[in-house]
Amino acid sequence: MPAKKKIPLRMCVCCREMKDKREMLRVVKNAEGKVFADASGKAQGRGAYVCGGEECLKKMRKTKALNKAFSCAVEDEVYTEIEAYFSDKKDR
Repeated sequence: MPAKKKIPLRMCVCCREMKDKREMLRVVKNAEGKVFADASGKAQGRGAYVCGGEECLKKMRKTKALNKAFSCAVEDEVYTEIEAYFSDKKDR
C-alpha cells in the first residue's frame, strides 16, 4: 500500500487559516529588502502567504498585514500587485 503524500500547509497572514500552499500566493522579502509577489514560490528570502479570499485581500490592505509580517514598510504597489494576481486568477 503506497504512503499518502503530505499536503504542505501554510498560514495566511490575513485570516490566519492553514491552507494548501499551492492555493496561496507567496510574498517575499529578499536579502536586499525588496518585497514582491512570487508566483513561482521559489524565490530566495523570507516568505509570507496570502490566500486570496475577498475578505482577506481587504483586510490585508487595511491592517497592513505584510508590514507586520516583514517588520518593514511595504509599498502600496505590492498590495496592488497581489490584488491584481488574484483578480487575474479569478477571471480564468
